[in-house]
Amino acid sequence: MSIRKSVVSGSFYPNEKKELLKYFEKFNQEKSSDLNLKDISAILVPHAGYIYSGFTANKAFKVASLKNYKKVVIIGPSHKVWFKGASISLYDFYETPFGDLKVDLEYSKELLKTFDFLTFEEECSFEHSTEVQAPFCKYYFNSAKIVEIIYGDISSDDLVKLYEYILKDSNNLLVISSDLSHFYSLNDAMKLDINCLNAVKNFDLKSLEFCEACGKTAIEAIIKLGIKQNLKSKLLHYCTSADISNDKTKVVGYTSAIFTKE
Repeated sequence: MSIRKSVVSGSFYPNEKKELLKYFEKFNQEKSSDLNLKDISAILVPHAGYIYSGFTANKAFKVASLKNYKKVVIIGPSHKVWFKGASISLYDFYETPFGDLKVDLEYSKELLKTFDFLTFEEECSFEHSTEVQAPFCKYYFNSAKIVEIIYGDISSDDLVKLYEYILKDSNNLLVISSDLSHFYSLNDAMKLDINCLNAVKNFDLKSLEFCEACGKTAIEAIIKLGIKQNLKSKLLHYCTSADISNDKTKVVGYTSAIFTKE
């Protein structure tokens, strides 16, 4: 049995279950959201260390957990490896401190055969943008299978086709991983990030042109799909690294959102 080993546990998030649970207990201290949406197609979440963006990501996963999805497809940008197209993981299991997630290998191979831009790049097994979402998946969707897709040089139109295929099945949840602007002053970061937020909120491709995000291609794809299928979106949370570090000179922005069919 092959396992996609965790490589950023102990740095981006605790590698011990007990310590990781403390984060989730803290994330969920506030009262539950009034949102009661059970027709969520996709969520947008950040992928920094949990101390910085975990609360923001948790907002989306928690709302999505109102439905028992059978499969969670995580898509995120490659930070370490340059390649054309996208890589889909072909492991049997995915390691997390909460226990291993079962990879939907059959479905992953189906996607591999369906889309010529998909390959399996073993070096992508060191990617954090998707890995940091795995503990959330195990915590909130314990019985669901996981699919991991990491993209390199790819068009948003190709991702739209992939999204459409995935979301044909209402039992699938699409998780789009992206941070926002990187290493600007707090004021400049917020000016840039408001373009991203407006783009997501209003399905506005023009605003997205002035957005800086490491997962911008995947965000553009969900906006295009939203326009095409008349989806609805709701922003859940926005913050920056300065909220934790108090360093307002070089900050990173984070947001979470949900996309629904209703």
